[in-house]
Amino acid sequence: MSDSEIIFSVHDSPEGGYEARALGHAIFTQAETMDELKTMVRDAVRCHFDDKTAPSVIRLHIVKDEVITA
Repeated sequence: MSDSEIIFSVHDSPEGGYEARALGHAIFTQAETMDELKTMVRDAVRCHFDDKTAPSVIRLHIVKDEVITA
């Protein structure tokens, strides 16, 4: 991970919607829709970093779990 990029792991929330957690940083947010989550992630990154250290790219790694019968 470069200094100009931050990666979020995105999962379905047990309560509905989505949860996003930054890898290597103490940033967590959640939202009902994917568009809302993108807005929330951008806002969380702006709050966590100052203008000089803020990453220029936010990568969302979307993880989907699927359970099937054996």
